[in-house]
Amino acid sequence: MANITYLRVSTDDQTTANQRLEIETKSGVIIDKEFADEAVSGATGAKERPQFKAMLEYIREGDHLYVSAIDRLGRNTIDVLATVETLKAKGVKVHSLREDFDLTTPQGQMMLTMLAALAQMEKAIIAERRDAGMARARAEGKHMGRPRKVSLEVILSTLQANEGNVSKTAKALGVARATVIRTRDIAAGKKVAK
Repeated sequence: MANITYLRVSTDDQTTANQRLEIETKSGVIIDKEFADEAVSGATGAKERPQFKAMLEYIREGDHLYVSAIDRLGRNTIDVLATVETLKAKGVKVHSLREDFDLTTPQGQMMLTMLAALAQMEKAIIAERRDAGMARARAEGKHMGRPRKVSLEVILSTLQANEGNVSKTAKALGVARATVIRTRDIAAGKKVAK
C-alpha cells in the first residue's frame, strides 16, 4: 500500500507548495509518491493531464490517493465523478482533505457529487462575470483582445489616401485585409462580428 498525492495548479504564477503542505499536515501519513500538474486548468479532462495520466498508470489496488480539495481533480462534475469511479474500480481510496472525507464511501460519493456540481457552478459564474465585464468594456469603447498593430485612425487615413483600396491599404500597413475591412465597417457604423 502506498500513499500518493496529486497536486494541480491552473497557472504558471501559482505553486503547488500550499497543497503539498496541507496534505503533509492534515493527512498524518508519510507520502510515498507525488504527481503534480502545473499550469493545467481544471477544465482539462483528468485523463488529458500528463501527471494525472502518469499517476493513473502508477497507482495500484490498496493505495491511498490524497488531494487537498476536490477541485484539484477537476472542475467538471462528470469528469470528477468518472475520475473517482476509475480510481475506485482500481481499488484505490481517494481522500479529499479540505472536505475531510473518503470519496470512495457512499457518503463520500454523495458529497463528491454535490461539491463537484458546486465547483462546476462556480466555474460557470466566473465565466458569466468575465463575459459581463468584457461586454461592459466593449460598451465603453475599450479594445478587447491583443493590442492593435496599427491604430484605427492610421488605417482609416491610409484607406482614404488609397481611395478606398482595401488590398493596397493592407499591404502598405502590413495588416490583414480583414483588419482594414473591419475598421472601415466600424467607422461606417456597421455591426461587426466579434
